[in-house]
Amino acid sequence: MTIDRLMVERKLKSKDVAEALGITEANFSLLKNGHVKGMRFGTLDKLCTLLGCQPGDILRHDPSEPEAD
Repeated sequence: MTIDRLMVERKLKSKDVAEALGITEANFSLLKNGHVKGMRFGTLDKLCTLLGCQPGDILRHDPSEPEAD
């Protein structure tokens, strides 16, 4: 499941989610599109609470991607 899909199901806007997470809309956009290398556990916890999901619902592992330093 993707963050976008969960947001649609819960009728949430990016602006509102970003505000609830305490990050900018631009950073939230990068996050939901998979263009970040990491996330704070506190942010992940807030996101899962807001979306009513588990971390495994929004995270995926791609072994073909290079390992981060």
